[in-house]
Amino acid sequence: MRPATALLLVKLVHTLAWAFFAGCIVLLPIATWLGHDRLAAACIGATLVEIAVLARNGWACPLTALAARYTRDRRDNFDIFLPLWLARYNKQVFGTLFAAGLAYAALRWLAYAAA
Repeated sequence: MRPATALLLVKLVHTLAWAFFAGCIVLLPIATWLGHDRLAAACIGATLVEIAVLARNGWACPLTALAARYTRDRRDNFDIFLPLWLARYNKQVFGTLFAAGLAYAALRWLAYAAA
């Protein structure tokens, strides 16, 4: 397989994985608000697994190292189909959203348990 083709495949897989986890983070407060507690819990669980993978890999996605084999480009979005600004601040943006969604879910569940 040509390096350009391999890079394209890695970027596609990485973008799909990112979309799944970003979707979980965005869906978390919505599911909580709608009372879909199991869905909210699944979003939390999936995101925590992703956080564990990132933590174990030095806070980088393992797909980044794979993509690096096929290009010398090292811009923040060389390994994923995201705008440069979002790739650069991805952890800050989605980390904040996840923390807010997690806090909202916890508060709602605690209020429900106290009622």
